[in-house]
Amino acid sequence: ARSRTVGELLAPTSPFDKKCGRENWTVAFAPDGSYLAWSQGHRIVKLVPWAQCLNNFLLHGTKNGANPVSTRLPRQNSEGGQKNKPCEHIIDCGDIVWSLAFGSSVPEKQSRCINIEWHRFKFGQDQLLLATGLNNGRIKIWDAYTGKLLLNLMDHTEVVRDLTFAPDGSLILVSASRDKTLRVWDLKDDGNMMKVLRGHPNWVYGCAFSPDSSILCSVGASKAVFLWDMDKYSMLRKLEGHHNDVVACEFSPDGALLATASYDTRVYVWDPHIGVILREFGHLFPPPTPIFAGGANDRWVRSVCFSHDGLHVASLADDKMVRFWRIDEEYPVQVAPLNNGLCCTFSTDGSVLAAGQDGSVYFWATPSQVSSLQHLCRMAIRRVMPTSQVKNLPIPCKVVEFLCYQI
Repeated sequence: ARSRTVGELLAPTSPFDKKCGRENWTVAFAPDGSYLAWSQGHRIVKLVPWAQCLNNFLLHGTKNGANPVSTRLPRQNSEGGQKNKPCEHIIDCGDIVWSLAFGSSVPEKQSRCINIEWHRFKFGQDQLLLATGLNNGRIKIWDAYTGKLLLNLMDHTEVVRDLTFAPDGSLILVSASRDKTLRVWDLKDDGNMMKVLRGHPNWVYGCAFSPDSSILCSVGASKAVFLWDMDKYSMLRKLEGHHNDVVACEFSPDGALLATASYDTRVYVWDPHIGVILREFGHLFPPPTPIFAGGANDRWVRSVCFSHDGLHVASLADDKMVRFWRIDEEYPVQVAPLNNGLCCTFSTDGSVLAAGQDGSVYFWATPSQVSSLQHLCRMAIRRVMPTSQVKNLPIPCKVVEFLCYQI
């Protein structure tokens, strides 16, 4: 089935603007759904209120509306109605932007730094930050509501390829770089770098937190998929199975599954708790043998993301297609065309998929399906129970298999 187009946000072009350098490597939604941000290519990041975008799509069809729609968007935990209306911002980051991520603060989550007497910033419940990873190895932290630069983090020596905030509101930021390291930053401690995670033999392409912030997955060149314990900052295990560079990863909403995308033309869905591959979504048929999986082809998978319902995975490949997969079916349930796509992500409520291409963003409606009561119960259980605990439950084997996503 063909996915329904929702809209598009097109990057401005001039008659002499070359397409090279306009790659959109990253697109992200704010955790509360208030903002959408993406790299327009070169040094520019654009932030737009997401509710305004949706209204424009409804009024003007699939094109980006020229006249902004006046819309009041009450923000989560807004105090006294301050900054009640998100504003559009165009941010010049000073260098090519490779990655970005939103982070929101929860006041009761204290900094991990023990002796804190003085801070430049007091991040309250009303705070929304945007982190941008740059070509020169720097990470710039911006106030999403004002567009002002807050922090400039300098320690990486190569491109900052990916960024991810801990979902628990602690403002712990992890950066993945081509310098073969991951770095852990505490933004509540004025951006203090807490830890360097080493172990990747080559470039690190991506990283993602589990929903409870306890585990970090990092992926990179040389088939690397690593899992890290974020309480001890130690490596838990390596996941082996891909045949080429692994470039993207994301946990399911309940933390029971992990999806990874690779240049070997495959998306694997893992049980990260025991390191087993549960599903394989192939983008080339017949699938290439290991000896050919590392070669150049037009099926390299560039991005993968999990939907809000935990039932669907979206992938984006070099064959000019976006695919929507059900985790229990072998073939895509919906597809959509996209040339030169490099990144994709679901909206906060899971109703829309956004994908970046040549500085622009395109949107599709995601497959709509009412989750079964069994699946909702499974997600509720798996949010609090790893696979090892599920297998010890005194319940029938078939129920255990279902809870472990094996059937």
